[in-house]
Amino acid sequence: MTITSVQTVLSGRSAINANEKRVVKPQPEPYTISDFPFKGYQPPQPDGFEQSKAHPDTSAIVIDNGSSLVKAGWSFDQTPRFVFPPVMSRYRDRKLNRQCHFIGYDAYADATTRGQLRYAFDPGSSVVGNWDVMEGVLDYVFLKLGVDGANGGVDRPIVMTEPIANLAYPRIMMNEILFECYSAPSVSYGIDSLFAYRYNKGSDGLVVSSSHTSTHVIPVLGGKPLLSNCSRLNWGGLHNAEYLMKLMKLKYPTFPVRMTDNQMEELVRKHCYISQDYDRELNGYLDWTGLEDRDHVIQYPFTEHIVVEKSEEELARIAERKKESGRRLQEQAAKMRLEKLVKKEQELEYWKSIQEKLATETKKEIRRVLESEDLKDEAHLERMIRDLEKSIKRSRNKDLGIEETEEQPEEMSFPLLDIPDEQLDEAGLKEKRHQRLMKSNVEARARAKAEKEAEKARRDEEERLDREKRENHFEEWISERRVNRQSILQRIKDRDRMKADLGNRKSLASQMRMKTLANLAADGPKKRRRGGEDDDFGANDDDWGVYRTVATGDQSDEEEEEDLGGMLNSVEQELLEYDPEFTENHTLAAQSDWTKSLVHAFLRGPWPFDPESQREAHQIHLNVERIRVPEVVFKPSIAGVDQAGLIEIAADIVNQRFSGTQDRARLLKDVFLTGGNTLFKGFEDRFRNELRGYIPIDMEFNTRQATDPVLDAWKGAAQWVSGADWGRSSVTRQEYLEKGSEYIKEHDLGNATW
Repeated sequence: MTITSVQTVLSGRSAINANEKRVVKPQPEPYTISDFPFKGYQPPQPDGFEQSKAHPDTSAIVIDNGSSLVKAGWSFDQTPRFVFPPVMSRYRDRKLNRQCHFIGYDAYADATTRGQLRYAFDPGSSVVGNWDVMEGVLDYVFLKLGVDGANGGVDRPIVMTEPIANLAYPRIMMNEILFECYSAPSVSYGIDSLFAYRYNKGSDGLVVSSSHTSTHVIPVLGGKPLLSNCSRLNWGGLHNAEYLMKLMKLKYPTFPVRMTDNQMEELVRKHCYISQDYDRELNGYLDWTGLEDRDHVIQYPFTEHIVVEKSEEELARIAERKKESGRRLQEQAAKMRLEKLVKKEQELEYWKSIQEKLATETKKEIRRVLESEDLKDEAHLERMIRDLEKSIKRSRNKDLGIEETEEQPEEMSFPLLDIPDEQLDEAGLKEKRHQRLMKSNVEARARAKAEKEAEKARRDEEERLDREKRENHFEEWISERRVNRQSILQRIKDRDRMKADLGNRKSLASQMRMKTLANLAADGPKKRRRGGEDDDFGANDDDWGVYRTVATGDQSDEEEEEDLGGMLNSVEQELLEYDPEFTENHTLAAQSDWTKSLVHAFLRGPWPFDPESQREAHQIHLNVERIRVPEVVFKPSIAGVDQAGLIEIAADIVNQRFSGTQDRARLLKDVFLTGGNTLFKGFEDRFRNELRGYIPIDMEFNTRQATDPVLDAWKGAAQWVSGADWGRSSVTRQEYLEKGSEYIKEHDLGNATW
């Protein structure tokens, strides 16, 4: 079994001590998982629009247009009034005959709305690609903020964030929507991470922004970002969720419940953390000691099969009914045996009366009576009488409880075999053929008995020679047993691998099986239908081995499987008895113990697993994934991303792109971390400790995290409105009409014209 998530662990992990005494602690209460993030109805808040009328110069609608969450509010607010994902669900309600639109969390209301879910941004990017959804998001924002301008317009300035190095086309489209559709008096744009940096009073430093779709490192000197020297890593919170989804699907390929992207984002946010020494911690993550705390059990909704437990009185009544039913069956069986015995005695009396009658009749009358009773001859009648007497005797002894002794077979003679056929009549010839058949049976039984005795003598001789070899050449004998055990184990592995391959239609074994079936179906029947000669299939015993190559499931060779297990047990018992180096812990049964299985610890943690339990079947275990998923931002190669890690990118900017010592010192004096992907526990410590190894030891180096990595971008944009730069950086409606939708004003917190 190959599992990508534990390959690193398996390569560096030492063997588990078989003598280690383990105590299984009870499983703690598992963590629950939410189905969908539906927040309920959020009423509009029109008071902000009325308040903006009293402060027209410093009032603006601030929208942090993030690819994960859209934050919207007024510039005079302390926090955004509405936070929701940029998604929309649109469908036509046939009962109401109306087109329905659900925006944000409302789109997760039920299965119908979730089935029509669409995103405003292109998949895996921060670039708006679906403008119908984006227009629906803006409608939702202005409706919830209670905006009621003249002629259906907004009548308020708009401040909106955008990603670093935003493309020209998305900005052009956004300008056209805001100015043409909503009649905005002015629009200004700024980079979200720079707004957060300005809000946290930063002027000179290195801004590390790890958000939903990407991670950027931006150097800032003199309050102005040096965008030509910034770098981008194509990894963010969205990719963390996608990576965890892949790992979970690989880990639990037959999980009975569908896992969603929203659930993976929740698991990453609540259970993952940054390891300070990833390789060392991963190497011992699945060790038994402390695994109960490291392994987080996530419980999905399930329906347990209810088994009604019966009381002691009910169990006693059921047992009494079973006992009474068994007694009645015994009485019926005894009655049936008695009836059969009476019937056999009547038949015996009848045949004896016929035998007495035939003693005084002529040959012609004897022949007529035998033919009427469907008897061949008088010998046939004697055999019937003798068999009936034996059967009656056995039945009576069984009823009386008398054990039967094995009767010695009578010495049989076959005198007619020496007489020529010419000297015998028709009845004599029939009896001669019967005696020839009886003689063949006697000889066959004698040969079988002789072969059985010879086989027993051969086994006794082999045991004697084996015993002598063990006593005289012990090292050679014990070496042969060890080799034999390894051979049997390999055969068991090959058999199990063959079974697994036959279950995969793309495997070589399955393809060879289908080819054999096709040949069997195509060759023989066609020849017979065409009138050709039939082949000689089956004449050789080896021909029948083809059915063993095509049989699967219940048609497989169960006897061989049982024989392999018996052979292994026999060899292991001998090794346990005579080999001092072979103990119970070395046996296959001990090695198959779940408490010694690394794969079991990876899949089910340090607790036993009951496959019949629906509760346990609907659980997933997060262990190595808790540090593996967030580690990708430092080591992108883990997830197959062909880029340098965050530490290498930051070190390259500081050491290679700034030659002056003074500029380096100004950058390292304030390393600012922002964005939702920096909220992992231990992120700042790991970044500071690893980056310290790339810079001179005598250089001052400080890191700090944003006050609120998620909302500081919106708060910075709202704070920016009250400053003097906002008025100079806004594009008015008049300028838009004169200079076109691609016109942009550069400022210290926005993108530059390329």
